[in-house]
Amino acid sequence: MFDIPRRLKWLEAWAEGRAWLRDLPARVQACVDLWALRPEPPYSDSYVSLVLPVTQSDKTPAVLKLQFPHPESDQEAEALRRWDGQGAVRLFAFEPKYHALLMEKCQPGDPLSAIAPDEALEALTEILPRLWIEADKPFVSLRDESAKWAENLPSTWERAGRPFEIELLDSALQAIHDLRESQGQQVLVNQDLHGDNVLRAQRERWLVIDPKPLVGEREFSLAPIIRSYEFGHSQKATVDRLDRLTTALALDRERARLWTFAQTLAWSFESECSLDQHVQTARWLRHG
Repeated sequence: MFDIPRRLKWLEAWAEGRAWLRDLPARVQACVDLWALRPEPPYSDSYVSLVLPVTQSDKTPAVLKLQFPHPESDQEAEALRRWDGQGAVRLFAFEPKYHALLMEKCQPGDPLSAIAPDEALEALTEILPRLWIEADKPFVSLRDESAKWAENLPSTWERAGRPFEIELLDSALQAIHDLRESQGQQVLVNQDLHGDNVLRAQRERWLVIDPKPLVGEREFSLAPIIRSYEFGHSQKATVDRLDRLTTALALDRERARLWTFAQTLAWSFESECSLDQHVQTARWLRHG
């Protein structure tokens, strides 16, 4: 029916991943039948989900996304449903049996990361307040999620061979301890809002895709933007983003800095190897 994108092949390392890849053609066909879709070949840059353009029976273009089950994406459909197209793609349908989302297609679809950083940050300052809606269950709280970072970071650091100084680790653990119990108003936040997850569209100029939602304070939602390599990877560029976003959105700079520092270090491991750029960004933000 279609070739599995090369970037999904990493899932073959796990039994669960191999089973999911094996079942993908049948899942796609079930969704095609369920929603009367005409599918096209999948996007080649799919990495954690299979994503393919489709046409609905009324000729409306759409996107079909089948997620590899993962806690961070569990509530993606619910976040899109609640945003209801305000700053994010619209959710047309969701089938939990297949972890399948049928969504609005962004056209022309080029990413925010492809434009000048200053213009991209202006777009993000317009989008973010529209995403900050009041929310509670079923979303995971930032309080609970950050507790997992604190619990896992020391052992992951050990297994990875202590790839950075213990002072950096201790500072991140202290930041999490200080932040998680003292948050402001709880709203829906997206912990993976970077330049490749915002696409140019027609209904609105830019729309968010692929959210990883949590419920937490607004300052945390700046973290993935502040560390975004595509907007410039240097200490000056990183701190400038922190300053610019917190000023434009009237947010607490120190809390945004500490959340970015903590999450960046917590996300600085992949298969028990450290990600040098994340570690470097964390060092810049430790005292920035």
